[in-house]
Amino acid sequence: MTAFSGEAMILLNPGPVNISERVRRALTRPDLCHREPECAELLARIRHKLLQAFVPGHEAEYTAILLTGSGTAAVEACLLSCLPPGKRLLIVNNGVYGQRLMDMASLQRLAIPDLKYEWTCRPDPETIRVALTQHPEVQAVALVHHETTVGLINPVHEIAEVVDNLGRVCIVDSVSGLGGEPLDIAGRHIYLVAGTAGKCIQGVPGVSFVLARKGFMERARHYQRRSWYLSLARYYEAQEQGSVPCTPAIQVLFAFDEALTELLEEGVANRIKRYGQAAALIRERMQALGVRPVLPASHQSHSLTAFYMPEGISYQTLHDQLKARGFVIYAGQGHLESTIFRIANMGALTENDVAAFLDAFQDVLEHHRGQA
Repeated sequence: MTAFSGEAMILLNPGPVNISERVRRALTRPDLCHREPECAELLARIRHKLLQAFVPGHEAEYTAILLTGSGTAAVEACLLSCLPPGKRLLIVNNGVYGQRLMDMASLQRLAIPDLKYEWTCRPDPETIRVALTQHPEVQAVALVHHETTVGLINPVHEIAEVVDNLGRVCIVDSVSGLGGEPLDIAGRHIYLVAGTAGKCIQGVPGVSFVLARKGFMERARHYQRRSWYLSLARYYEAQEQGSVPCTPAIQVLFAFDEALTELLEEGVANRIKRYGQAAALIRERMQALGVRPVLPASHQSHSLTAFYMPEGISYQTLHDQLKARGFVIYAGQGHLESTIFRIANMGALTENDVAAFLDAFQDVLEHHRGQA
């Protein structure tokens, strides 16, 4: 097989993802000044589509707030903007991105000690209920929806119910979840949900967003502003008036608008189903090859699977030989860096793309097993 030329790489990492030609063409639309009415129309269109996609039937209760920045920007904006004076956060931490929540909150000394779990364990809602009962100073609970450290789906609905029943605010980092995993935002009274364009929505990196309950944002306008750029209240106030506080990434917004149109045409439930079917193909083939998943099926997401490294081959060798064939996989993180690898199936991938990857993976694996 000849070395890959770099013209059509298939990305099997959890963002950025492969995008459609429609989305790519949107990047080339004419230049636009962000203070012109056409930009206000673009922002309003995107915000409306986000509500249509993720809180259907409850659009009047929620608002979508756009930020220029990665999904991390939206997550940090949520944490910095959600607390009145004297109140604290409780962070649920069972992975790299749960730890990132804690690191963000700790910089501002906003959190009590986190609830820490092993990276392969789902948090227990009852433990969270007990913690909230013991800590009346906690106003908000933050957790990750899809913890891509190992492809784990956390029990967000059950935790949100506990948080809401105790009169607290539930904040969800769904940067790697929205568009690829079910999430009942309105039905579970989740107050803030952070997302991004460049993962399961199949847009381009550089724009993120927060879905927020309008009533909560009206209260949060009067909370302490701990950041200028990452103040949700500042963006909310400006965007409700059809403006932005600073220059957005216009071309990326064009692509995001097109990606949301594609999502609504496909339907969120259908996209989740498509991702689930692709994940099933990957898992079935890996099982046939003797490659073991890190998580039981009940804990796995629709869009990413973590596997233990096959014996006799290093991650770097596996990665490099797959990349030479046109496919990019992802390493483990932290203490799992040398023992697992990850395959994401989010993005504009076809069944043929997935099948071609699996053939390439089998080719690499059998070659090394034959040399052992």
